[in-house]
Amino acid sequence: MFVIIGFIVVLAAVLGGYFWEGGKIATLLHPLAPEGTIIFGAGLGAFLAGNTPAVIKAVVANIAKPLKGSKYTKAVYMESLMMQYEVYVNIKKGGLLALEQDVNDPHGSNIFKKYPAMVHDHHALDFFCDSMKLLINGSAKIDEIDQVMEMDLDVHHAESAAPGAAVNNLADSMPAFGIVACVMGVVITMGFLDQPPNIIGAKVGGALVGTFLGILLGYGFISPLAKNIDQVNATESHFFNAMRAGLVAFGNGAAPVTAVEFARRNIPSTERPGSQELEEVVRQIKPR
Repeated sequence: MFVIIGFIVVLAAVLGGYFWEGGKIATLLHPLAPEGTIIFGAGLGAFLAGNTPAVIKAVVANIAKPLKGSKYTKAVYMESLMMQYEVYVNIKKGGLLALEQDVNDPHGSNIFKKYPAMVHDHHALDFFCDSMKLLINGSAKIDEIDQVMEMDLDVHHAESAAPGAAVNNLADSMPAFGIVACVMGVVITMGFLDQPPNIIGAKVGGALVGTFLGILLGYGFISPLAKNIDQVNATESHFFNAMRAGLVAFGNGAAPVTAVEFARRNIPSTERPGSQELEEVVRQIKPR
């Protein structure tokens, strides 16, 4: 929502100032098609040449995220904390092997089925269950599990940062391609130097529209979009880190309620449930 509002403000400010000074819309629209073809075409070509197919697919998948916003709301965080608590309290009651089947087949588990946001987020579910397997199987010490989770997060962070970086590189190229369009326009204008001043002026004005369009697109639209994608993707790292903190705390011997408190403290303040609120919810969860 705020993305659209921001774009409207950018257009209103730029075009409002232009019309205020007596500018005419025809002066901008007449050269828009050829200048836009140069800028958009060159930008698209550079984007395709500068990114791997995997990154291009990721950009397509991420391009609408600024409109949707982050899916990791307070309710989703609360569900994650409840899921962790139920897993930990069942281990406390029945031992580590009591959860072996659940983490091996979370989609068939009567514990994980209670938490649809987690079940439908396969990245988060795999991250948690794969780490729990190491703990349950006893194949790694808790500090080793913590190290594995950290490496997993590093890889995930690098992957999630790629779409925003690719879009930001496109934004940086737009002003340069605007200059290319402008230079091409000036080259064309050189062939009209024997024409009246009003014709030459129109050609020069059309060429300058290319520079204007490239800068406006790059810094007014594409660059903010890239930053917004980065910010939305960063919330996923916060979500994973919260699960990591809870699991590591439990693996180090913390009680289930203490482990989820460790997880809660790693949640951003804007989405973090209150301590009393969390305790009231998890106290209602009983081991099976």
